[in-house]
Amino acid sequence: MPTDTLDLRDIHLPDPVPWWPPAIGWWLVLLGVILLSILVFWLRKRWLKKQRSAKFIAQKKLKNIHNKYQQHKDQKLLIEEVSVLLRRVCLSVFPRENTAGLIGERWLIFLDDTLGDDRFSEGAGKMLITAPYEMEPEIDVAELIVLCKDWLEGLK
Repeated sequence: MPTDTLDLRDIHLPDPVPWWPPAIGWWLVLLGVILLSILVFWLRKRWLKKQRSAKFIAQKKLKNIHNKYQQHKDQKLLIEEVSVLLRRVCLSVFPRENTAGLIGERWLIFLDDTLGDDRFSEGAGKMLITAPYEMEPEIDVAELIVLCKDWLEGLK
């Protein structure tokens, strides 16, 4: 029997692979990207909230300190409370190892550096390190409060 009489069909190619739906690997990559994006967004929001809340709370606390001062007029107590507030804010916002051990002139220079001028070491802020050792310190309360407000506003 001759071979040309056989009833053979032509070569049958499979259908091309469709682009949709993607393979399971692409679904896993998409899921990973979505989860990573959510995690980054959540961490960033949490970090910003912490930074903003420290600043907001400090501004509110400074206002309370000033209001209390207007009632008791005790400058030593005002200086003490302002100094404690500034230290707490620094420990909350800046790395602890950079701020915890600062005293005296180094403390004022750090505050100047974060403020961008020398109003702490050369202006009203100098009272933060000299007033606790004076019997009756003479300070410009309004200037000190404005200085602290400016410093808090400058925090990021």
